[in-house]
Amino acid sequence: MTSYDIAVLPGDGIGVEVMNAAMEVLRALETRIGSKFTMTVHPAGAQLYSETGNALPDSTLDACRKAHAILFGAMGLPHVRGKDGTEVIPQLDIRFALDLYAGVRPIKTWQGLPVPLRDRRAAEIDLVLVRESTEGLFYARGRGTVEGSGDDSYALDTMKITHKGTARVCDFAFRLAEQRKAAGKRGHVTNVDKANVFTSMAYWRQIFEQRAKDFPSITVENAYVDAMALNLVMKPWQYDVLVTENMFGDILSDLIAALVGGMGMAPSADIGDDHAVFQPAHGTAPDIAGRGIANPSAMLLSAAMMLDWLAVRHDDPALVDGARAIEKALQTSFEKKEVLPFDFGGSSTTADIANAVLRHL
Repeated sequence: MTSYDIAVLPGDGIGVEVMNAAMEVLRALETRIGSKFTMTVHPAGAQLYSETGNALPDSTLDACRKAHAILFGAMGLPHVRGKDGTEVIPQLDIRFALDLYAGVRPIKTWQGLPVPLRDRRAAEIDLVLVRESTEGLFYARGRGTVEGSGDDSYALDTMKITHKGTARVCDFAFRLAEQRKAAGKRGHVTNVDKANVFTSMAYWRQIFEQRAKDFPSITVENAYVDAMALNLVMKPWQYDVLVTENMFGDILSDLIAALVGGMGMAPSADIGDDHAVFQPAHGTAPDIAGRGIANPSAMLLSAAMMLDWLAVRHDDPALVDGARAIEKALQTSFEKKEVLPFDFGGSSTTADIANAVLRHL
C-alpha cells in the first residue's frame, strides 16, 4: 500500500468542521484504492495568532515543506488583525514561502443543485480560473506605506509583474488547457488584464502572447477585466481556462463561484513546482462556525484535486480513481436529492453531506 504524508491545517471557523469531513472521506477511500494517507494536523491561523502572536509556526511551515501535499481548511477572523490593520492571513505566507504561483479555481454546474442564472446554458458552466499567486498587487502585502500627514497623507501599494512570474503561470494555464482539450473540452485560454490603462498589464499581455506561440493547439483571446466581469455573468458557459493577475483573480474567483451557487461549491489549489496546497475557496464564516451547517463540498472537491495532483506527481493512477470516486459520490448525493446544503436553501448539515458521500463511495 502506497503511503502519502499529508500536512493538515484546519485553521479557523468552519475550516475545522469541513476538514473533519474531508479527512473522514479520505480514510474511507484508503482500502478502496490501496493507498494510505497519513494525515497530521498542524497549528496555524488567526485564532492561534490571537493566543500566541504567531499565525504560522516554523514547525508547521517545515511540516508543509516535508509533506507530499498540504490540505488546508480556512484561516482568518475579521476581528484578528495585525499592527497595520490588515487581517492575519497565513495562507498568503504559505503561498510566498513555498512559491505556489498558480492559483487554480475550477467551477462547474452540479446537477441536482439550483443555479442563480435562468438561462438553460448555465448547466454547461465548466471553467477554470488560473490566478498568479505570488506577485501582482499582492506583492504589496507587508510593503505598503502611508506617506505625508494630515490632509496631505496618502497610501502606496506597489504592483509587481515579472517576466518569470507571468510566463510560468501562463504556461501553466496553457498546459491545463491542453489537458482539458484531450478530455474533450474546448482547449481555449482567455487572458484577463487591464492593458489599456496600466503599463504593468500591457507588459503582462505581451508575455502572454509570447508564451501562446509555444502552444499552437490552444486557441487564445485577450479580455479586459471589467468586460470579463460582465461576460462571466452574461455568458460564462463560453469560457474554458482564464489566466489573470493576482488581485483580479482574487475577485473573479468569487464571482465565478456565485455562478454555480456560491463558495460552498468552490474548490481550489495553490500549486508550485515542488509543493501544493488544496483548500476550499471560501473563508472561515464565523457567523455559522460551530453550528455544524457548513457545506463541506468545496473541501471534499479540494481533496479530490489533491489526489489528482499526487497521481501525476507520483505516477499513481489509483489516486485518480479516488478523486473520481469523491466527485461521483457527491454528484449522486445531489442528483438523488438526498442532501441540499444550507447555502442552497436546504437543511443538510455538514455531517449529512459527508455521510451521503461516504455511502456512495
